Amino acid sequence: MTAPFRLEPLSEVQDRSGFACGEEALDRYFQSQVTQDIRRHIANCFVAIDAATGALAGYYTIAATSIPTPDLPAEVTKRLPRYPSIPAVRIGRLAVDQKHQRRGLGAALLADAAQRTLDAPPAAYALVVDAKDDNASAFYQHHGFLRFASQPRTLFLPLATAAKILLGPA
Repeated sequence: MTAPFRLEPLSEVQDRSGFACGEEALDRYFQSQVTQDIRRHIANCFVAIDAATGALAGYYTIAATSIPTPDLPAEVTKRLPRYPSIPAVRIGRLAVDQKHQRRGLGAALLADAAQRTLDAPPAAYALVVDAKDDNASAFYQHHGFLRFASQPRTLFLPLATAAKILLGPA
């Protein structure tokens, strides 16, 4: 994580009203719905806070999911057990405030999501994300995510790969 930001779970006291990433649906979710999802145990939300100003600079949500094994590429499934599905963690939303974009914060949020998933007690094979558009899909692919053949905007990153490329050497 870059020094000017700290990452922590979202709390009720943090002011989300000024957050603007440029995507209305992501802003609206963060400003008005995310706490409901947290209370209902549907998702967890983590935020990047600008250390100098205390402003919310970015966020992501994660939740449990599974991947139907037949949806994975053959080169991946040949190394996996023959289960009908495998456990994973879905990045439901990821956004960076416009004032903080193009500074590597999105990649830092991905790395944090990967680290939290690797450290979590329940086992998971991969991170999964539904990209909102082609630009978002390109961002995730740039960071090593692979596309599902049947759903081109749904991508996954095996956690073993995440440990290597997002988190660096151990």
